[in-house]
Amino acid sequence: MASRNLRQRLAEASLAGRFELHLGAGLGLAALGLILFMLSLRGESAHRAWHLFHVNWVYFTGLCGGSLALAAVHKITNAKWAGMLVRLAEAAVFFAPVSLLGLVLIFTVGYDHIYGHMQGELHGLPHGKALWLSRPWMFGRLFVGLSLLYWLGWKLVRTDLTPDLAATKAAATGGRRALAERWTRDFDGSEGALERIERRLRVLAPVFVVVYAIVFTLVAFDGIMALQPHWFSNLLGGWYFMGSFLGAHMLLALHMIYAGKHLDVEDLISPKQRHDLGKLCFGFSVFWTYLMWAQFQVIWYANLPEETGFVFSRLWGPWIPVARAVLLGMFVIPFATLLGVAPKKSRGILGAIAVVSLSALWLERFLLIVPSITEEAGPHVGVAELAPTAMMLGLFLLAYALFARTFPMISPRLAEITLNRELHHHEVETFDHEDHDEDYVHEADVERKPKH
Repeated sequence: MASRNLRQRLAEASLAGRFELHLGAGLGLAALGLILFMLSLRGESAHRAWHLFHVNWVYFTGLCGGSLALAAVHKITNAKWAGMLVRLAEAAVFFAPVSLLGLVLIFTVGYDHIYGHMQGELHGLPHGKALWLSRPWMFGRLFVGLSLLYWLGWKLVRTDLTPDLAATKAAATGGRRALAERWTRDFDGSEGALERIERRLRVLAPVFVVVYAIVFTLVAFDGIMALQPHWFSNLLGGWYFMGSFLGAHMLLALHMIYAGKHLDVEDLISPKQRHDLGKLCFGFSVFWTYLMWAQFQVIWYANLPEETGFVFSRLWGPWIPVARAVLLGMFVIPFATLLGVAPKKSRGILGAIAVVSLSALWLERFLLIVPSITEEAGPHVGVAELAPTAMMLGLFLLAYALFARTFPMISPRLAEITLNRELHHHEVETFDHEDHDEDYVHEADVERKPKH
């Protein structure tokens, strides 16, 4: 059982984070990006600005949904190792309104810039496919699908938050205290109440994962494949939502490093926890490569012109440097670096690989989308490209900071489970060959009194 000192420390740490870096950088990038984006729309570079708006919408929507899917998978598998970390993934839910607003903008003021070239090609398609790719049908299914997905994600996060709000409301003040009182009015903290929460999570989590796979397949088909309507790949949907899932793990690695220091719980996020997260980052990097190769091999072997054109335009000519950067950043560098045990346990190395992988994932989305719609001969970087990128990044950071300033950023009950399990490992004489006694938290760590 956890001590009173540990419970008090976890409760206070969960509310201590102000995430000033996210808030300041988010406000600055969002404001600057919005101004430059509006200026770009008034000039000849409007097309390029909307193209990058679409790229960033696909990318950050993927990180938002992938992070919620990560949390849902932890509930399905009853994962015990990530109790200190899972809330850091759930915080991405606050980006959902921005994602839906971005979708509305794409299918209203940005539609002609992004999908305008497709209208002429629809006349040469079978009636059913042309109807499926028509503007009302595309927007309708994406808006309904994403709305359902985000609603399920919010229900999942809110359900998971209820016991933690009850555990932390004594340490909360002001609006946070009022919110906790309101949300926990019907939660008495008893074993029966906790069991009801767990039963609800066991229903919501698998439903979310199924809807995530379906909806993000539609996002991939409509947001990427429809831009070149004569090309098709049945595997693109899985490649997209699993790439987003990989991105969510890399994002969690970065937030684990930042939040550990920011919330003063670095000593409670053990090398063992970093090792487990690093193994997932490594594994899903390999799986991304497997999906990429499975898709490429079939297209190469069939050698059909309507399929090979999409690949040829990206792997030869002026776009090939981007393709090489994607392969290096998504597979070669993470594989070579995280193959060993020690790098997975290192904050610095794991954080650096996360930055490389997330950057390469953005380049992958760029490579999948822009060559289908641009009039440029190759990649172009200017204000029109940087503006929507800065704006979306800023909004993502801002959404994360607002969540952190509203809800507990550590789940005390889940953190206690993780830490108690690690303490139990000191009672056994043998460890896994990859882990040692010093890789787990110690009694001195959990007994440390809170600073405040």
